[in-house]
This record gives sequence, C-alpha cells and structure tokens, in this order.
Amino acid sequence: MKVAGCQWDIAWEDRAANFRMVDGLLDGVEQADLVVLPEMFGTGFSMNVPAIAEKEPSETEVFLRDLANRKGGAALGGLVRADADGWGRNELIAFDSSGGELTRYQKIRTFRYTRESDHFRSGTEIEVFPYRDWKVAPFICYDLRFPELFRTAAGRGAELFIVISSWPTARVDHWITLLRARAIENLAYVVGVNRCGSDPANQYPGRSLIVDPLGKILADGGEEAGVCEATLDREILLAWRNEFPALQDIGR
Repeated sequence: MKVAGCQWDIAWEDRAANFRMVDGLLDGVEQADLVVLPEMFGTGFSMNVPAIAEKEPSETEVFLRDLANRKGGAALGGLVRADADGWGRNELIAFDSSGGELTRYQKIRTFRYTRESDHFRSGTEIEVFPYRDWKVAPFICYDLRFPELFRTAAGRGAELFIVISSWPTARVDHWITLLRARAIENLAYVVGVNRCGSDPANQYPGRSLIVDPLGKILADGGEEAGVCEATLDREILLAWRNEFPALQDIGR
C-alpha cells in the first residue's frame, strides 16, 4: 500500500489557502492508496472553535472526498466540529475513492498543556477500520503519549497506526521516539504526519515519518514542506508477528 503524507506551513484559519497547498504538494503524485493530512489541516491548531468549526456542508469533507477520488485511494485529515453547547471536537475523517466514509475519530486525549481541553471535548472511542486488507487505527497528536490507546487498538487487530499532528519543534525528539516506540511495541506500521512552519503560538518541525514494525524509519519528511512517501508491505508485518509473537503474550 502506497502512503503519502503531506506537511506544510498551514495557513492560519484559512481553509481555501490550505486546500490549494495540498493540491500543489500532491500535483506530482499521480496515485496513492492513502493520503494523510495533518491535525486541523484546514485551519491550524486554533482554539477559536466558533471560527474554525465546520459548517454544513463541510468544506473539508468535500475537499477530502474529491482528493480521494482524484488520487484513486483514501484521503484522511483533521477537522473541527462544534457541539450544540459550543464545545469543539478535534476529529479526523477518512473517505475512500468512491466518497464513502471509512472512519470518523474524535481525539481522546486533549492537550491540557495548551488548554486544548478547555475548548475541545475528549472523545471516548478507539476506532479500527478495514481498508484494502489492512486494519487501520487512527489517532491525533497528544494521543501518541498514551501507549494504552495503541495497545487496545492492537488488541482489536490494528496493523497500521495513523497519527496526525501539530507537534511543536520543542518536543520533536519525543515525536520521533514515540512513533518508533508505538511501532516496535505493537509490531505495526506507524505513519505520523506533522505540520511544519509556525502559527501564533509555536514553531513546527515537520518530520513526518513512516516507520516499519521493527521501528525502522522508511521515510522522513524533513523540515520543509513536501510529501513523505513509502510503500507498506503487509506480508512483512505478518511474517514478523509470526516470527516474534509478542502480542500473544499480552495479559499473561
């Protein structure tokens, strides 16, 4: 499965500009089985829920559906919705090439350090969805620091973890280390897609990574805008899980 993760300097609270940037980055990518875009990719990591929450019809969902159709695969990215009481939901959504919804996930661990938890309601459900013979579990940014979430997903059969993020430069070493750790401990592929550039609060390092089940980095997006690409091989994953059956010893 060919995966393409896009990173760029997200335009602040400007969906149209960010949609154009994604199209430009993917212009040279004729086909991808899965395109992954960062957390809140249309607006940046803003706490201004009234300004950034999706209206109906959702511009971001329309864009992702069209992108999936054009690239002949699935497209996954982050967006914000608002509940009736004004609280936000930091979500991601994925569509297949026919426009069908594959999954919708709400960030479980909202980031207290930046007061995200004062504006966004935490999700409660871990999602594992089937896609082209794979079982895929999506997560968002701060979720990465909580291995129990990933272990639960692995227990439900997850073979590929997707982590979309707005992870700052100040903690880039944590980002790299934790992505590799989640791959190693769960014998799974991990795709981490982060933004680069800056917003009013932080600098961002990019460093989108694709990691194999042994923790080897297959692709590194570096620090500039671009596309991080790799082809994932499920047979390699299954062979490693058979040779090194650590997941079978959980709970012993």
